[in-house]
This record gives sequence, C-alpha cells and structure tokens, in this order.
Amino acid sequence: MAFDAYDDYEQSERLQAWLRQNGLSVAVGIVLGLALIFGYKQWQAHKAGQRIEAAEQFGAIERAYAAKNDTEANALVETMLKEHADSPYAVFAASARAASQVDQGKLADAHASLAWALKHADGADGALKALMSLRLARVELAQGKASDALAVLDAMPKGDYTGLGGELRGDVLVKLGRVDEARKAYQAALLAYGKDAPQYQGVRMKLDNLSTPGKQGA
Repeated sequence: MAFDAYDDYEQSERLQAWLRQNGLSVAVGIVLGLALIFGYKQWQAHKAGQRIEAAEQFGAIERAYAAKNDTEANALVETMLKEHADSPYAVFAASARAASQVDQGKLADAHASLAWALKHADGADGALKALMSLRLARVELAQGKASDALAVLDAMPKGDYTGLGGELRGDVLVKLGRVDEARKAYQAALLAYGKDAPQYQGVRMKLDNLSTPGKQGA
C-alpha cells in the first residue's frame, strides 16, 4: 500500500513538473485547435452562403434572358463571373450568355464566353467540362473552324455525352473530308443514343448521306 501511495505521489509530481515545463505549449495547442475548428465551421458557412448567392444570381440571369432583356442579363453575368468565378453557376452563366450571342449571330463573342466557361469548368466534374466542350466545338464548327472543333472534342472528358459527342465529331469530320472516320463517329453515336432516342433518326440520315454522291461535306 505504501509503495502504491508513493508511486501515485511520484507520478503526480512528474505530471506537475511536466505541466510546468509544457503547460504553455499545451494551452496554445488547445487554443489553436479550437480556432481551427471554429475557422473551418465559419469557412463552411461562408462557402454555403456563396453557393446560395450564386444560385440566386443565376436564376436572375435565366429570367432576364428568357425575358429578352439582354442588357440586364449580360450585366448580371459580368457580376457573376467576377464574384463567383470558381462556382459552376458562373460556368452556366457564361454558357447562357453564349447561347444568347449565338442567337444574335455574334459567334466570336459566343466563342469567347464558352472559352471562359470551358477554362473554369476544368476544376469541376467531368460532365460539366464535357458539356462546355461540346458547346464550344459547335460554335467553332459554325465559324468554319473544323480543325479547332476537333481538337476540343479530342480533349473532351470521356464517358459523358457520348451520343452528342459522337454525332458532333461526325459532323466535324465530314467538314474535314474524313468520311470514313465520320462514318465511325456516327455509328458510335447511334450505339450510344439507342433506337428510342429522338436523335437516332437524324444521325441515321447523316450516316446514310455519306453513301449518297454529292452529300458528303454538305
């Protein structure tokens, strides 16, 4: 019993000595730990608020474009790109502006908007980057830049929008005069779409046209 008491006493003395030597460090560590936890929670709350704000701004952008109020919509897009450049909503905002620019025949402006969208979709999921790649490639094809469009499609993430990607690749390859490759692209698109897809018959016609004299490259 005496030995046990002595052992407890010795351990207590050692603990007190250790605390005298390291107490400040322990206290600082605790404070820093609590600060990190609090800071992380504050950061999470800030990010959540930013997401909500970006979503609300994008809703306003959609409503403005739907009402054909392009001046207001474009101003909102500019604000979005400055304040929420790292948000997927900014990517969609730039893409919405590009759609309006295409409708107005402003292909160069649409190209710039979609180039921004594709660049900022780089850190997002593959599906978003693939979608922006498709839209940019379509504009480049409309501009007569088939080679540039093909380069965008080649860099497009795999596994998303395979039907749309295959069909557009076929269109690009037809413009480039690479008929055999276009045929394979259309066949891949048909396989990806499936016979019940609304796009199936349109792609089927494009594929059939490749065997019709005078239709190639049209």
